[in-house]
Amino acid sequence: MGELPVAAMIRIIRNATGMRVGRDAGEYLAEYLEEVASEIASEAGKYAKHAGRKTVKASDLKLAVT
Repeated sequence: MGELPVAAMIRIIRNATGMRVGRDAGEYLAEYLEEVASEIASEAGKYAKHAGRKTVKASDLKLAVT
C-alpha cells in the first residue's frame, strides 16, 4: 500500500459526486495521486537544490506545478 489513505480518497470522491464509491476507485485515486505527487516533489527538489537549499519549500512546489 501507499502513503495516502484509501478512506480519505473515497471520501473525496463521495464529496465530489454525492455517490457511493467502490474501494477499487479509492485505491486507484490514491495510486494515481501518489504518482503525480512524487513527480511534483521530485521537480520541486530540483528547484530547491538549484537554490542551494536542502529544504523543499512551498514556493518550490508552486514552481513545480506551474
